[in-house]
Amino acid sequence: MGAVTETFRIRPARTSDVAAIKRLVAPLADKRILMAKETVAYYESLQEFRIAESADGEVIGCGALHVMWEDLAEVRTLAASDAWRGKGVGHVLVESLLEEARALGVSRVFCLTFEVDFFKKHGFDVMADQTAVDPVVYSELLRSHDEGVAEFLDLARVKPNTLGNTRMIRFL
Repeated sequence: MGAVTETFRIRPARTSDVAAIKRLVAPLADKRILMAKETVAYYESLQEFRIAESADGEVIGCGALHVMWEDLAEVRTLAASDAWRGKGVGHVLVESLLEEARALGVSRVFCLTFEVDFFKKHGFDVMADQTAVDPVVYSELLRSHDEGVAEFLDLARVKPNTLGNTRMIRFL
């Protein structure tokens, strides 16, 4: 089960949630805050997603935890509907994803964000050292086809997607 508040709950995503995830992400992708993805990418990563659902069953937020390595994961695709922004949806989603990371044995959680103050409230710090992995792990991560991994590694091919974002990390 997931976290529950008086007005909404957090649960694992289902295939029927993909359209709602896309609707939540679309306005943020238009503003270049989040990256738009093809529908197939949401289905392929569905197990990573947690959904915030209102008491009446409306999908009001989403977030994903993507494991990158033995000790490293990324919080990604964190979004809340306009009507629910500022009501704790993002906070509860992040805490749920951090709990998931602990359960998986991850000791570091990364994010690439414009919302520095929000993530600082959750114990994330701006990454002082952009090389957060050792050279052997770096070379292994280079083999990934995942755009989020490329963003984490700060590869030139993803620079247009990462401009203005801040790399942050939390040690669990």
